[in-house]
Amino acid sequence: MTVKSVKIIKNKVFRNKKGNLVKYISKKNKFFIKFGEIYFNEIKKGNKKGWNLHKKNNCLIICVYGKVEFILIDKRKREKKITLSSNTGKILKIPPKVWFAFKSIKKISILANLIERPHQDSEVIKKNKIKNYLIK
Repeated sequence: MTVKSVKIIKNKVFRNKKGNLVKYISKKNKFFIKFGEIYFNEIKKGNKKGWNLHKKNNCLIICVYGKVEFILIDKRKREKKITLSSNTGKILKIPPKVWFAFKSIKKISILANLIERPHQDSEVIKKNKIKNYLIK
């Protein structure tokens, strides 16, 4: 059983001895719908953030620094755990109506999240507890 419609998108990492280059989003990507805004989220080890559910927005999330573990739960209460790391360049696509929370596995991690519409409090539902998971 898996959370429906959540996808990991392989992304090209251009390896270079001076430092790698990762292309995050292009309007040519099939998974890209439209631009609303991008925000960066810093997470310190030992802390969890979430539970969030977007009513309309797809989230395209990439770990730009560190390593982050996500827990995702859909309306059928099915859950999935996914880890993103800055050295893979993978993008996590979270569709609307999927609950998610995350924590840093490294001392500090940074995520970039592209959503299709500018943030509105009414578009996002936030809770402290989903299923058996509590976020303090």
